[in-house]
Order: sequence, then C-alpha cells, then structure tokens
Amino acid sequence: MSSVRAKTAQGPAHKLALRVYYEDTDFSGRVYHASYLRFLERGRTEWLRARGVAQQDLARDGSIVFVVRRLTIDFVKPALMDDMLTIDTRLASLGAASFDFAQAILRDGATLAEALVSVVALKAGRPSRLPAELRARLVDGAAA
Repeated sequence: MSSVRAKTAQGPAHKLALRVYYEDTDFSGRVYHASYLRFLERGRTEWLRARGVAQQDLARDGSIVFVVRRLTIDFVKPALMDDMLTIDTRLASLGAASFDFAQAILRDGATLAEALVSVVALKAGRPSRLPAELRARLVDGAAA
C-alpha cells in the first residue's frame, strides 16, 4: 500500500466492480487520468448508499451537500480498455464537518491507483457540522 492510503485506511471496505469502456480511455487504450476521478466518485457514492445515505435526498431537502475539498492520487499502473476494476473505498477519518476517504483502484488484486479524498459537508454554501444521525451512518454503517 502506498503512502497515500497506508496510514489512513480504517474500517470495512466497500467494493464496487466496474468495467473500463472505450470512453474511459485515451488514444492508447489506457484509462485517461480524469476517468480515475469518476471511478473514485462512483466508489464514494456507493459507499454512502450502502450506509443508507442518498446524496440527492440530502440536497433536495436543503440539508447538506458534499464537495471534494482535496484529493491526492498516486497512479501506480495503467488500467486498460475492457479491464474489470474494483474500487475499494474506506472511511479514513471523520471530523465535525468533513471526512476523508481512503480509496484504491484494483485489477485482479493489483493496485493501479490509490487516493485520499477529503470531503466537506456544506449547507447554504458554508461548511456545516454533520448531523448526529448522519455521523452514525458514516461510522457504524447503519442504514435506517
């Protein structure tokens, strides 16, 4: 595990299977660097869904939206067209209004990329404390 995730990964992982399509690649058939960001976003979204957190519902009722504040990524090996990937997502840390994800993109168990993603909760465009019920879902994985 690289330095991006080695010191931060905690808790059970959520694993998302994902295939690489032509649209994800550049002219060489390798995954374009920006596509990795979309893969990581899907992993974080499914991690939240597995805990009963629907981002659309939070935004619709004016409660909270999540935005990426910082992202550090290490590209280790290229992903290629038609690869089956696994997006491994774990909670790394939880603050009052923010949390960090430790994520990895794997092919057949081999790490292709690792990332540490800092997310902040906003309400009306300003940082907002996470409500207790939401914090419990993030920490315990308890879905209502």
